[in-house]
Amino acid sequence: MTSKQRAYLSSQANSMDPIFQIGKASLTPEIITALDEAIEKRELIKIAVLKNCIDDPKEIATVIAERTRSEVVKVIGKKIILFRQAKKNSKFDLPK
Repeated sequence: MTSKQRAYLSSQANSMDPIFQIGKASLTPEIITALDEAIEKRELIKIAVLKNCIDDPKEIATVIAERTRSEVVKVIGKKIILFRQAKKNSKFDLPK
């Protein structure tokens, strides 16, 4: 993913609210499955890591991206933005 594409997706995610919160239990198989389904439907999602989660948000983002075959757009503080382009009818026209 190019820096232009990251900037575009990041700007699209600015107005979004986090749809998932990662808490004390950190990453469970159920959360990974739910995240995978959400990314499949929405393509671009924002996740909040709560204060009671002891894991590093960057590590969490890397693990989620690996397990859901998505890409980390950005990690800002305790917010994670992930993207996976849909196979058909993508909502996002990424710059080249």
